[in-house]
Amino acid sequence: MKVSGDSGFLHCMKSLRFFGVRRKTKILIFVSLVWILSIPVYLLFSRNALGEEYNEGLKLKSNFSPNEVPSMLRLSNSEKQEWRYFDERKYIEEKSLRVGEDPYRRNKFNQAISDSLKTNRPIPDTRHPACQNVMLHDDLPSASVIITFHNEARSALLRTIVSVLNRSPEKLIKEIILVDDFSDDASDGEELEKLEKVRVLRNDKREGLMRSRVKGADAAEAEILVFLDSHCECNVGWLEPLLQRIVEDRMRVVSPTIDVIDLDNFQYKAASSNLKGGFDWNLVFKWVRLTPSEREHRETHPTDSIRTPMIAGGLFAIDRRFFEKLGKYDMQMNIWGGENFEISFRVWSCGGSLEILPCSRVGHVFRKQHPYSFPGGGGGHVFMYNTRRTAEVWMDEYKTLYYKAVPLAQRVPIGDISERLALRKSLGCKPFSWYLENIYPELRVPSESSGGGKSFPELKQGSLCLDSLGKGYSNPIYLYPCHGQGGNQAWALTSNGLLENLNGQGCLELQMGSTLNVIHALCSPHNPNQMWTYLEKQLMLKHQNSQMCLDSQSNNELLDLNSRPVIARNCRPDSASQKWFLTTS
Repeated sequence: MKVSGDSGFLHCMKSLRFFGVRRKTKILIFVSLVWILSIPVYLLFSRNALGEEYNEGLKLKSNFSPNEVPSMLRLSNSEKQEWRYFDERKYIEEKSLRVGEDPYRRNKFNQAISDSLKTNRPIPDTRHPACQNVMLHDDLPSASVIITFHNEARSALLRTIVSVLNRSPEKLIKEIILVDDFSDDASDGEELEKLEKVRVLRNDKREGLMRSRVKGADAAEAEILVFLDSHCECNVGWLEPLLQRIVEDRMRVVSPTIDVIDLDNFQYKAASSNLKGGFDWNLVFKWVRLTPSEREHRETHPTDSIRTPMIAGGLFAIDRRFFEKLGKYDMQMNIWGGENFEISFRVWSCGGSLEILPCSRVGHVFRKQHPYSFPGGGGGHVFMYNTRRTAEVWMDEYKTLYYKAVPLAQRVPIGDISERLALRKSLGCKPFSWYLENIYPELRVPSESSGGGKSFPELKQGSLCLDSLGKGYSNPIYLYPCHGQGGNQAWALTSNGLLENLNGQGCLELQMGSTLNVIHALCSPHNPNQMWTYLEKQLMLKHQNSQMCLDSQSNNELLDLNSRPVIARNCRPDSASQKWFLTTS
């Protein structure tokens, strides 16, 4: 006879009465049965109720048992977590800040805020609504995600991993390969190998970003490689567009649109989709606005990919075989910096293409300083070493413009580049002039001077030139004897009125107040204090907002002219200190 539901339970109780079971025993059996039957119901509803707290990205590998993993949770049902999940709180708190410790000291971002956030915190979907209507292939290949790190904040590193696992279709993540670039504490990475799909490789000495990424790529098993920094958060639907564009053309290298994670409060902010990667002759990366025709196209095609001359370098996807064929990275480059120029020039010149995808979004913590050391001469020296190697291999005769912008680079030894030159030849890569004409025609190429070299635009008074002296933002601008090398003395007036330093030193800004000092600041096209007009007939530079003019006559008359900061004064057409000759190269 088939028995089910309540009738089955009553049948069981009648059987117990038939066998003469005592009343207390009946109650005990009744409670036990109810408890056993409630377990699957609880698990079903508790998982649904947990929502964001049910963190799939923290699942442990099946081969770890409760007794083998000290950092996992074995909690009661009331805490709504199962024992096979990684203990993120314990992992993070083992490296928490000491009482009174500066939260920015270790990582140059607010570690206290980062540590307080859940690894699966909700973030806004920053894609254009039309992205949800883009048709994706059903049979996309899986990817190996490669993340290199050195002394990264545990909370930021774990949040990066969890965002990959939680916001990607499981079948599309073959593995996450963490490459520990000789962090001070090996357990930073070792503990994370307990997570599903995570593999950890550790360098036995400091190798830097490039060699570490190649190590991860060499160990990867998937046909697509995705490189991420160790302080990111992948957004919903981030992976599929990257894979699809590569499947359609295996020689594409694609980058997500990189959203901003605020380094102070970790707020997740949407980045503009009207930007692409660019640079000046000093080989410092910067975001540049799309051309008018590109912006017009985006108004009606907001989900289309954006062709970019340069990628930021930290986040991109590439076909593994194409990566190998192209020569991976320059293994003689050190630590960090310049590698994005080298790989961008190489991809474009050697038959590939670079794209930014508006429908793929990944947040990134942009820091103002590097938190780690640069073995081999400091950050500036290492950066010049890497960028000079790039210039010598890929920029042909245009490398002289780099040396004019960064004169000190010529003194930096760069070792043997014959292997990279042979690679360029074997791949049949195009000359740098082709890159400038076809990929980045917006980059201003200085004209030939009478001396046979390249001349840079300058803002001059006699033999003196406006000079930023290489100081950081918010510092004054000075006059200094012209040297003709560009760099800190290379200035150009943009179409929207910004007086921009072509060495990446920012734009001229008038500080409104009693002093009316002129400083260099981060360029902002919408800041009225950075808008200038050049009056060609009067040879004067007029500030649009204040209607005052740039003046070399300092408030402090005791200062030598060569060391005086420039200011703004009431315009006087007869004043020699307000006469400026703006060369246009």
